[in-house]
Amino acid sequence: MVTGVTLRVASLQLPPRLVMIRSRSSQSYTAPMFNLRLYPRFGLRFLIALSCSFAMAPLAHSWGNEGHRLVNRLAISSLPPDVPAFLRSEAAIEEIEYLGPEPDRWRSPAEPELNAAQAPEHFIDLEPADALGPLPRNRLDFEARVFASGQRPEKIGLQPWQTTEVWERLKAALREYRRLTAAGQNTGPVEQAALFYAGWLGHYVGDGSQPLHTTIQYNGWVGANPNGYTTAHTIHWQFEGPFVGANIFAQQVEPKMTPPHAIDGDIFNAYVAYLRQSATHVDKVYELEKAGGFVGAGSPESRDFTAARLAAGASMLRDMIFTAWLESAKAVPDPYAGK
Repeated sequence: MVTGVTLRVASLQLPPRLVMIRSRSSQSYTAPMFNLRLYPRFGLRFLIALSCSFAMAPLAHSWGNEGHRLVNRLAISSLPPDVPAFLRSEAAIEEIEYLGPEPDRWRSPAEPELNAAQAPEHFIDLEPADALGPLPRNRLDFEARVFASGQRPEKIGLQPWQTTEVWERLKAALREYRRLTAAGQNTGPVEQAALFYAGWLGHYVGDGSQPLHTTIQYNGWVGANPNGYTTAHTIHWQFEGPFVGANIFAQQVEPKMTPPHAIDGDIFNAYVAYLRQSATHVDKVYELEKAGGFVGAGSPESRDFTAARLAAGASMLRDMIFTAWLESAKAVPDPYAGK
């Protein structure tokens, strides 16, 4: 559905043809070109004011689009100087920020096979996943276990496996960047590949910081409900959409980020631990909703909580990219040696 919103600048009502359009399907924003010959009474001062209004638009609107962009931008902007300059340039920041919502652009009914295949990669319901035993590192092993239990993997979710696989793609690209650099060869193409992988990775890491992406309670409480939490299928979007769009901005999120550090140990285990930490906040989301924390401006507690979750996503993404760079320095056997 496409909805139009009339924009006011300096108390002037814009003509109906000059509106900002938001598409729910693409989660993108566009503004039609303004032509002074069509609207001479607004003049140059109005055009300057209009330009400033777009320039000062808040960075974050929701996890649906701008929230993912926010996570990616803050992560890349805070990478330590040990990481190659091509990953920290302004062009890289813009590219990786743009790619934050990229997997959501693959969820259109115009591409039904793609949509069906990758939709489970945005979440994992830890309750049924854990009921099957410790999570295996390999996606196919987990899927086989789910099928053996009479269930379907797409109903439980594949979030940690997808995230780990994209991280490994990034690590492999950075290893190739090191090889080409050492050989004095052109690194341009592999730099573009690494930027894509980093941006792609950011989407899933951002999803993982949203508690409702880790649970069967993803959109209205199911089962025993002693606390009287909402059962309406509206809490998910209400929390990560309109509330974030109206109230959560970069200047609230950045101070809550942790200092940069390399991730110790196994990356899959570290990422699963991150998801489990997000899952500890599921009840808090419902408590805040019950108290009206996601209506209008919400409350200081609900705004602080939401900014902290976005900060967790940006911090984890930054540290995973940093770790991929460090890990890419390790020598690996040539898979084609002796063939």
